[in-house]
Order: sequence, then structure tokens, then C-alpha cells
Amino acid sequence: MWDVSDEALLAGYATGDAEMALVFVRRFQARVFGLALMITRDRSDADEVAQDAFVRAWRYARSFDARRGTVSGWLLGITRNAAVDRMRMAGERRERFDPRGPDELGIDLAVEDEAGPTAERHDALAQVARSLTRLPAAQREALVAVTLRGLSTREYAEAAGVPLGTAKTRVRLGLRRLRDHLEVEA
Repeated sequence: MWDVSDEALLAGYATGDAEMALVFVRRFQARVFGLALMITRDRSDADEVAQDAFVRAWRYARSFDARRGTVSGWLLGITRNAAVDRMRMAGERRERFDPRGPDELGIDLAVEDEAGPTAERHDALAQVARSLTRLPAAQREALVAVTLRGLSTREYAEAAGVPLGTAKTRVRLGLRRLRDHLEVEA
């Protein structure tokens, strides 16, 4: 069952098939947790976000459209939204824009839990951080502001002193390039 396509796993997950659900979660858990950790910067919050992302994926699985992107990209979008929601609810959103990149933000690639370091989680987080560093500076700055800092594109545009359309374009292109980098490495 491990060689089943992502789309087939999602369909099985949506129907409640326990075996398909297990394979689906195991296939994507490192990437989901890595992104959640990168945004929340707290292991406990990242665990909660990952759990919420998988519940949302199960609940909204019927909305997935393969013509619009991959299962991985769709699930990571859900994860990003869940993480930003959690950050906003917790009141931890940064009021001041900080354009530093992921390495300068102190994102700890030494991901550990109670059982010790998890190589899979470390690899996923390192993969996302590497992919971010490959983006042009303007796109990386926009993505860090919108995804890691939880700013809206309007807030980012005002803080960076660029038109709203430019901010949206930077985010869209940055996300597209980031997704492409992650899919190539996966």
C-alpha cells in the first residue's frame, strides 16, 4: 500500500479507511510538522497544528482538485493556514515586520521530542529552510512575512513600502517556487 498515489491515499483517508489513513499520515507527517514548527517555532504548538491540519484535510478532502495542484501542496496550504490561525489566536503575531530569513530567525533545525532527535522531522524542516534560501530575496522576504510572521499581504506591503499588487505577486511567485523546490526534493 505504500506505493499508492497521493490522490488515492487522500480518497481512502476521506472515506475513513484506517489503513489508508495511517499510510497517508505517515507519508506527510514530517512535512506537515516541519512547516508547522517553522511557523509556530514551538514543538507543542506544531504538534497541535499538525493534528488540526490532518483533521481539516480529512474534513475537506472532497474539495481537493488535482487540476489545481498536488496533494502535498494542498495539505501544506492547510497546514500553513492552521498554523497562522493558531498564532493569531494565541496573540503571538508580530506587530513589526522582520525581513530576516529563516536561518537568521533562529529556526532550530535540531528538532527533538521526548524520544530524542527525529531524523525525519529534521530532514523535512531542513528541506523547507534550504528551499526558502533559494528564493530571490524579495520573494523570501514576502513569504517570511506572510507565512512565518502571520502578516496579511496588505500589512506586508505597507511595512515593505511596496504596492499591494507587488506584495501579492511576490508571495504568489515565492510560493510557486517553494512548492516546485519541495516537489523536486521529495
